[in-house]
Amino acid sequence: MGKSAEQRTLLYLIRHGATEANLARPARLQGRKHNAPLARLGVRQAEATRDFLLSRRIDHCYCSPMLRAVQTATIVAAPHGVSPQPMEALTECDVGRWEGFDWQTIRYLDAECYQKFMSDPGEYGYPGGESFRQVYERVAPVLDELLRVHEGQAIVVVGHHVVNRTYLAGLLGLSPGQARQVTLDNCGISVVEREGDTTTVSTLNAAFHLYNVAA
Repeated sequence: MGKSAEQRTLLYLIRHGATEANLARPARLQGRKHNAPLARLGVRQAEATRDFLLSRRIDHCYCSPMLRAVQTATIVAAPHGVSPQPMEALTECDVGRWEGFDWQTIRYLDAECYQKFMSDPGEYGYPGGESFRQVYERVAPVLDELLRVHEGQAIVVVGHHVVNRTYLAGLLGLSPGQARQVTLDNCGISVVEREGDTTTVSTLNAAFHLYNVAA
C-alpha cells in the first residue's frame, strides 16, 4: 500500500531575494564578509514569493543567518505565523579573496585559480574560501535532518545560491563539481519531497511568480 499524503514531507528551498551585488552588471560575488541587505527589488521578490506561497501550508521556516536570507525568510513566513530560525550551517559559501569581484575581473586577475575552479569547483574551491564539496558536506546533512524531524510537514528554507545548488545537485545525481549546472534565480523556489526513505526534487527553480515584479 502506498504512503498517505500525511507522510509526505515538503521542503520549499528558496534562494534569498536580490541584493545590490546580485543586480550589478556584471554581478559581483558575495559570500559572507559583506552582510548586505536586500535591494528594493529583492524585497519585492520576497513579497511576491510570500504571496505565491500564501495558500500553501508552512509549518516551519529556517534560514541562513545572513541578513539577506533572514529578511527574505521573515517576509515569506510572516502570514503563516512562524518565525524563521537561523542556522549557521546554511551560511553562504566562503568565496575567499574573490569576495566583491565580478567574474570578468577574477578571470583577468587570478587566471590560474579561475581555470581550476571552472574545471571542477567541487575539488578546487574559492581561493582562501570553500569548495563546492565542502559546502555540500556541511549543508546536506542539515537539510536531510530537517526533512527527517519534520516528517509529514511542510518547511521553508531560505538559503543562498551555492548552498542550495550543491544540495539540489546531489539529489539530482550530480557531483559537487557539476553543481554549477543548477542555476537558481533570486527567490526561485525548488520543491523537495520526501516519502519514506526517498527524497526527490519535484520542482526546480520555479520563478514564474517573479515575472511581473518590477525592477
